[in-house]
Amino acid sequence: MSLLDQLSLPEVWERFYEYKTSLVSAGNAETRLRRFIDDARYLPFCRKIREGAPFPLPKKAVISKLSSSKKRTVYIYPEPENTVLKLLTWLLLRRYDSLFSDGLYSFRPGRSAKDAIRHLRSVSGIREMYSYKADISNYFNSIPIPRFLPVLKETLSDDPELYLFLSSLLEETRVIDFEIVTEEKGIMAGTPLSAFYANLYLKDLDRRFEEAGVTYARYSDDIILFDRSEEETQKNALLLKTYLMEQGLKMNPDKEEFRSPSEGWTFLGFSYQDGRIDIAPASVKKIKGKMRRKSKALKRWADRNGQDPKRAAAAFIRVFNRKLLGTKKSGSSQETESMEELPENDLTWKHWYFSVINTDKSLREIDHYAAECVRYLLSGTRTKARFNVRYEDLKKLGYQSLVHAYHDHTRGHSGTI
Repeated sequence: MSLLDQLSLPEVWERFYEYKTSLVSAGNAETRLRRFIDDARYLPFCRKIREGAPFPLPKKAVISKLSSSKKRTVYIYPEPENTVLKLLTWLLLRRYDSLFSDGLYSFRPGRSAKDAIRHLRSVSGIREMYSYKADISNYFNSIPIPRFLPVLKETLSDDPELYLFLSSLLEETRVIDFEIVTEEKGIMAGTPLSAFYANLYLKDLDRRFEEAGVTYARYSDDIILFDRSEEETQKNALLLKTYLMEQGLKMNPDKEEFRSPSEGWTFLGFSYQDGRIDIAPASVKKIKGKMRRKSKALKRWADRNGQDPKRAAAAFIRVFNRKLLGTKKSGSSQETESMEELPENDLTWKHWYFSVINTDKSLREIDHYAAECVRYLLSGTRTKARFNVRYEDLKKLGYQSLVHAYHDHTRGHSGTI
């Protein structure tokens, strides 16, 4: 049976729903998906796919990266078709998972970025190894479709109908950018299927390093490898860069890193040095940047509307309690709704970091900065006068310490590394 036939089966949708609702980040998407399934809204789109009807063109959008002036291009299908493609991607990733090597951690059943960090930390002698980290520039949108289609065709040799459908989407060069335009768009970042494609295109690279016995990990466009000598690390880095170039891809030179054993390494938002796993400095910088911008915005809001500073401080605390610890907001005042833009399904730092890190060093830094932001909102100043605001005053407004939450978490979870 083609995977295309499974798209119209209610029992398949129910399994997909069970999976989606098992995720920490399910949130409001759960309700929308339940309604989509109950109303069988997928059936008309499944029929159109099987009949070979034209698929809607994707819309092009340029969005800002978090805490950065850099932009990235994504492509978006209409929601009903996008939901069907999400199920198809879920099926693809499970049917063909055996094709991928152990060093690949992105978008795979039962694997995550956290597993990559846990594995790397467990490698014997990792403290004495040199490392090389690489980032592929604009990976999703720069994959050459003429090079990729033969890989996809070989992979889907057992499902030719599926290949015809997927190749038709990839070969379509038209997109909606206010008007219909023609452009090269690679595997289209932002679309569900791009996750499977991103894994597939470099599977031979992953396998090559695995067979060579190189300590290696890839998460989509992020790659890190290790060796016991600087010379071998440089050699493997050259092999990596050469392979990527042959596949029509480019490196991001700003994110390329060679490091000695004494310098440790960073990967996927984590840092490692001498056995200590912490939050990467770049991630700490990003969250502090968000806190700084939010505190300034709330200060302007309070001043402009003549509000009690406590309301602004409490709103700041609610936003970051949700972002960092998953604490639900209380109340439903209009200003709270307008100021708390973080999505409810955003993965929290508690979920992402606490089970992997084994030090509270960065958490202490973030705690201190968050407290300073709240003191600024309450006192209206960043001078020494802010210290008139006691820690007890912060706690009364709902402030929670990341450090305390982390140690509570580690005491209750024996699996923390």
